[in-house]
Amino acid sequence: MMSSGDGTAASGPYPLHGSAAEPTSDTVGYRGPTACAAAGITYRQLDYWARTGLVEPSVRPAYGSGTQRLYSFRDVVVLKIVKRFLDTGVALQNIRAAVQHLRERGFRDLERMTLMSDGATVYECSSPDEVVDLLQGGQGIFGIAVGVVWRDVEAALSQLHGERVDTGETLVGHNPSDELARRRRDRAG
Repeated sequence: MMSSGDGTAASGPYPLHGSAAEPTSDTVGYRGPTACAAAGITYRQLDYWARTGLVEPSVRPAYGSGTQRLYSFRDVVVLKIVKRFLDTGVALQNIRAAVQHLRERGFRDLERMTLMSDGATVYECSSPDEVVDLLQGGQGIFGIAVGVVWRDVEAALSQLHGERVDTGETLVGHNPSDELARRRRDRAG
């Protein structure tokens, strides 16, 4: 996948993978503050990205005042990828094209993917050979190993609260400082 300087996705040096959406079986969602903490972003960024369609919550959108968005694990991974691209200076319109491509791909094999960029263009590499080819072509300057981001988000979310999608029950993370919250929940249940 390649996102060109004009913000549109174009065929890159490697053919695009299938675009059928992958069915999700997520049973846990994460509220905005939790997604922000795991992705390393501000709530203001999260809100802007959701309102502009960059990364919308796939579990539950906000339906006006008083409702809370609920993000899936994959949404949080994408939030962290967006943050890393912004930190390295990639233009938001190019990030939008890359996120759109990931969405169309259905996030299959996301954890095995490397996203490379020269600051203006974002490339998808699914194998070490593709990374090497891109670097030898003089185009790639930095890369994001999505598997590393995936594991970082898993570790962060394991310390934070989630919410069961079907029941709304709060799931307490493995953070030892949350022992009091866990006891309260156990007494209430």
